[in-house]
Amino acid sequence: MPSGFNIGIAAPRKIMANRLIDMDKLDSTKPVLIAGPTASGKSALALHLARAQGGVVVNADALQVWSCWRVLSARPSAAEEALAPHLLYGHRAPGEEYSVGHWLREVAPILAAHRAGRGPRPILIGGTGLYFTALTEGLAEIPAIPARVRDTANRRIADEGAGALLAELDPDTAARIDRLNPARIQRAWEVQAATGRGLAAWQDDTPPPLLALDDCTALVIEAERDWLADRIDRRFDQMLDEGALNEARAVAPFWDPQALWAKAIGAPELIAYLRGEMDLEAARERAQAATRQYAKRQRTWFRARMTRWHKIMRP
Repeated sequence: MPSGFNIGIAAPRKIMANRLIDMDKLDSTKPVLIAGPTASGKSALALHLARAQGGVVVNADALQVWSCWRVLSARPSAAEEALAPHLLYGHRAPGEEYSVGHWLREVAPILAAHRAGRGPRPILIGGTGLYFTALTEGLAEIPAIPARVRDTANRRIADEGAGALLAELDPDTAARIDRLNPARIQRAWEVQAATGRGLAAWQDDTPPPLLALDDCTALVIEAERDWLADRIDRRFDQMLDEGALNEARAVAPFWDPQALWAKAIGAPELIAYLRGEMDLEAARERAQAATRQYAKRQRTWFRARMTRWHKIMRP
């Protein structure tokens, strides 16, 4: 999270799930997974555990891998990173390829080192539900997508919208896909176009997961809507105070709205302000609204896909 961001989150001592779990007595031999919507206090909890029990904090958020977004993606500050080891934060430059497959390949040796007794207990934290699902349920081994297919998908998304690609998906994939997520629709279309096989069929052949839920402590934050919305709005104001505009200004010369790194919530609105397309107050309000919508999608995913995880109720 941005340096100095502190609006009342303390690491909980106990978690209400099917039973009470004492946070300071978690099994220190097991990896910990911490999922939750943006601005819900995940980083504070992970840092608390790392300092209290030892461990390395490992990023599981697709937006926090990019080197260009420390403030805007709410990455841990340099001061927070100095309090405990952190991995996979800000290690990818804009323009690099990155996917859930890349992330799993980077996480695998961290988990292997811990299992072999050569590395610290991983504390994997983030808001990207797909990363956690792939980690604990497995990921289909889909071939790389050719650049020509991706270019076609990018062009069609820009010209025709995600609905045009959704209409061309096979029935099984169309039934499973998140229809409100253009990135997921585009990915499914690219897989089908590149391989001649629907994404659902690839998923049905998924190999075993890197980390089964029984082999870790899985925690998911469930945040009350209005409480979270207030935190989101105040946090974005603090991001503006701490340099989010400077981050947007630095990438403006090579801004590409279709690029993965450009999906940072609030970035399109700040770029629009820098280009004179709206005033700062409008950009601020639209970015806050976009973040609230993003949090809503995250909460929906977690409720649907993380039924076996221990729930942390906030506030």
